Amino acid sequence: AGAAGAAGAAGAAGAAEVLRVLSWPGYADPDVVQAFEARTGARVEVTLVDSDETLWHKLTAHDASDYDVFAVNTAELQRYIDRGLVVPIDAAALPNLAAQLPRFRNPATLPGTTRGGELYAVPYAWAEMGLIYDRRQFDAPPTSIAALWDARHRGKVLIYNSGSHNFSLAAQVLGKDSPFRLDTDDWAAAVARLVELRRNLLTFYVHPEESAHLFVSRGAALMFANYGTQQLQLLRAAGADVGYVIPREGALAWLDCWAVTRGAGNRRLALAWIDHLLGTGPAHVLSARHGLANTRDPAPHQDETDRLVWLEPVEDVERRNLLWERILSGDRAARVLAP
Repeated sequence: AGAAGAAGAAGAAGAAEVLRVLSWPGYADPDVVQAFEARTGARVEVTLVDSDETLWHKLTAHDASDYDVFAVNTAELQRYIDRGLVVPIDAAALPNLAAQLPRFRNPATLPGTTRGGELYAVPYAWAEMGLIYDRRQFDAPPTSIAALWDARHRGKVLIYNSGSHNFSLAAQVLGKDSPFRLDTDDWAAAVARLVELRRNLLTFYVHPEESAHLFVSRGAALMFANYGTQQLQLLRAAGADVGYVIPREGALAWLDCWAVTRGAGNRRLALAWIDHLLGTGPAHVLSARHGLANTRDPAPHQDETDRLVWLEPVEDVERRNLLWERILSGDRAARVLAP
């Protein structure tokens, strides 16, 4: 009733409806926006963000009343649900959901998109973090995340500089059920594995372009690809003879979704926006123009049977980052774990 009432009130005003969108770069390009405006007669105001922290600040500044719909990854979404800043989504209002790949059509298999049996987020863009390897230095493609620890690659491994992700890699190599949940008894073993990994490192990187430059210029053998196929494309464009694999333990993967705010002035229009972006045109723009995987088309270098481990909130991000900094500084395992 709230959605219908809001829609009726907006229509009664007589002026063009306005949809306020909070988006990441590449998700709401001008031509994609213009097509929606032509279809609906509404006017779209797009605000871009470049970090999860900025997104949170903008949505919480006035209790989610400044925007109608926004893009957020499933791990981050949880705190918006906790604070009551988003509302359930009526899947029946989104006919383009039927065109999504099977793995995105079943909310039960996507941690974080539902709560209490209700849908809070619609998958839109995603990327997996596989392994990129130099074909000349491997007789056969690596099959396990454990290849990062292989002594044969000492001094030739590139890692993304993230305490959160790297403890998840350690959890995977330790065989933990969830890489995002380290129990009290797991920390010592995880730290020991990351100290071992440090010995294998060529160095670490932050940006995709930086990783490609380091890989080529310094003769890396193997890289944990935080940016997935984006890094693969950069390396191949630079002439590198590289391969890309999803390890058998599964690749950590982020999934960005669209969600509707509690303060949405017109929920019907917000849902129309989401359905529009699930169409073939915006999906093609997302992949062809920006190199991001969409939820309609099979992604290159990726098989439907490959295991993806969608990011979830970790048990203690501050502790992970603190211990990772100590590991990078060269501390021994016992000193890393000191209070």
